Amino acid sequence: MSFADKTLQCVDCGADFVFTAEEQEFFDSKGYTNEPKRCLTCRRTRRSQKPDGDGFQGRQMYSALCAQCGKDCEVPFEPRDGRPVYCSDCFGRLRSR
Repeated sequence: MSFADKTLQCVDCGADFVFTAEEQEFFDSKGYTNEPKRCLTCRRTRRSQKPDGDGFQGRQMYSALCAQCGKDCEVPFEPRDGRPVYCSDCFGRLRSR
């Protein structure tokens, strides 16, 4: 398949950006069928606003006691009475069963 540079418009800022032949080839090799909607600057901004690999950046955290091991932990939701809360280690073990 032959690829050629394309000019696209960013859905966030409206700026035109080039979707290069090399990028198209990469997208094709990964099986991606959609073209990018955002320019590189807006993609980077959007990516920096997402939760990081360690959890929930910028999100309200609540203190809790793990129902499995009894360890103090923090969770990204407000614990409710009668519902068990698990630390990340115990939650991971329960999930892998």
